[in-house]
Amino acid sequence: MRKSIHLESEVAMNEQGILIADKDTATRRLLADILEKAGYRVKTTESASDVLSDILRKNAHVILMGSDFDEDVAAVDLIPLIKKYDRTLTIILFSDEKSLPMIRKIRQEGIFYHALKPVSRSDHDEICLAVQCAFKNVLNVLSVH
Repeated sequence: MRKSIHLESEVAMNEQGILIADKDTATRRLLADILEKAGYRVKTTESASDVLSDILRKNAHVILMGSDFDEDVAAVDLIPLIKKYDRTLTIILFSDEKSLPMIRKIRQEGIFYHALKPVSRSDHDEICLAVQCAFKNVLNVLSVH
């Protein structure tokens, strides 16, 4: 019985969807394609205002965000705002950034996972696994509250 409740919760979380925010159209398409094939509902954007709007409307529990997707607002600056509004949101940040101080800073802001920017379809396993773990994390957080 407990397993069916857990599966129903996972389905409900999948229906909530994933928001992908990145300035690179090809990366957004690649990630959306990978995650839609995995059964998730996906929305993409290149705008910080769209990210905030979707968060306010509770359209996503998991956000995949490029490190510098918006020309006006850096992801590192946006993450604290997002987390102040909703601590249960799970953020997966992907970037070309390999700087240890930068990675430490974004982890301190409360991201769930940092991945290198996927460059091909062969990189999809890491992203799919991170998203799967992110939804499990959200379910755990929501079950505590």
